[in-house]
Amino acid sequence: MATPRGIRNCNPLNIRRNGERFQGEVLPGSDRAFKQFQSMAYGYRAAFVILGSYLACGKNTIEKIVRSWAPPTENATESYIAHVAQNSGVARNKVLTANSGGDYRKIVAAMSRCECGVAANMSDVEAGFRMQSKIRG
Repeated sequence: MATPRGIRNCNPLNIRRNGERFQGEVLPGSDRAFKQFQSMAYGYRAAFVILGSYLACGKNTIEKIVRSWAPPTENATESYIAHVAQNSGVARNKVLTANSGGDYRKIVAAMSRCECGVAANMSDVEAGFRMQSKIRG
């Protein structure tokens, strides 16, 4: 079985290339579509930073997060939402806050599983969480 692209790129949530730069990002990356990071922890950190920005814009539930992260124009968004809610144990419409770090860690791990097809390494998720400051708890 081939290693999933998100794992090869140390970008477990498959963050697309854009003008935003993150700590630990490999520049220039060799993947034309997706960012590459120096380690999985940096890839997870970037995801938490983005989700912290989403929170500031009112995207504070799994449903709102996934509709933005994986829009219906490109994804089976409803299936993605259900997968993340089921695998994280967090209700799809539970309102998250900047102090919902425990829930966010479970959500990011579930999103990683959805994106890459393999379970997240929780020590990498935890390391990425510790490297950011937008979400606490």
